[in-house]
Amino acid sequence: MGDRLKGRVAIVVGAGSSGPGWGNGKAAAVLFAREGAKVLCVDINEAAAQETAQIIGDEGNEAVAVQADVTVAVQVENLVAGCVERWGGVDILQNNVGILDSSGPVELDEAEWDRVITVNLKPMFLTCKYVIPVMLHQGRGAIVNVGSIAGLRWLGVPYITYSTTKGAVPPFTRSIALQYASRGIRANAVLPGLMNTPMIREPLKDAYAGGDVEKMIEIRDAQCPMGHMGDAWDVAMASLFLASDEARYITGTELVVDGGVTAKIS
Repeated sequence: MGDRLKGRVAIVVGAGSSGPGWGNGKAAAVLFAREGAKVLCVDINEAAAQETAQIIGDEGNEAVAVQADVTVAVQVENLVAGCVERWGGVDILQNNVGILDSSGPVELDEAEWDRVITVNLKPMFLTCKYVIPVMLHQGRGAIVNVGSIAGLRWLGVPYITYSTTKGAVPPFTRSIALQYASRGIRANAVLPGLMNTPMIREPLKDAYAGGDVEKMIEIRDAQCPMGHMGDAWDVAMASLFLASDEARYITGTELVVDGGVTAKIS
């Protein structure tokens, strides 16, 4: 337990895990709560959101689970309004929503292109659309958008929708950061590298190792200069720093959390 976020209210979007274990949003929500924040745990999967909120509650901290499709404006507007009604404001917004498709442009179905573009980008737009006015009224706020180094580098897998959408996170975040820098709102991006989270198992096992999950993990570990992938807690700790007052003079930047991968292939 700490107090780096004591008295703050956080909305974590994508706060559930896509499978057993710890996803980035789940870890961030729990860590924010451990540091004193009240956390609105938002996920399209109601059971996953409730699991995260239950972990927080069992540790003696405060959280509420909300099931929402954050590609739908009215649902985002309602969850933000509900957060303000319950806790009086929104100090931190962390966006984690993202899905993978390991296809190139020729193999990819047009409908799948549209789906991934929508899921990976629209929630950031909508949450910022409805949270920023609350932060402006307060005169303060911190936004942390989770991208990926796949938006910076070719990582050996032709997931063109994923790399394209994650490549959009830094300029989206910079635009918000600079527009609102003089009004107390900071916005930064965390760019994870090769991470060992539930999200990678099903979508990438065929692309890397013909369906062998353990082999896929071995291959990805070997790509990392540190000899192993990171995990959700590495992303959560970076998000905590950017959300806290320790980063009070940091805005419009990208914090790469990749164990040296981008340095190796720059």
